[in-house]
Amino acid sequence: MNANIGDRIVLEGTHLGDARREGVIVEVAHGDGTPPYTVEWADGRRTVVYPGPDARIGDTAASRAGR
Repeated sequence: MNANIGDRIVLEGTHLGDARREGVIVEVAHGDGTPPYTVEWADGRRTVVYPGPDARIGDTAASRAGR
């Protein structure tokens, strides 16, 4: 999995009743775009994420413009 700053990340719930989480990647730890990522969630919190198989990365217009 590779990502860039500004990409959107979606984490699907892994258990029944878990909510989907969506955020924006604000920091990528490695130059090749591999995890971990610092993600800013909709509520403003930032966490370090090591995405698993339930994660999807989607680029945004802002990240495409920087490429």
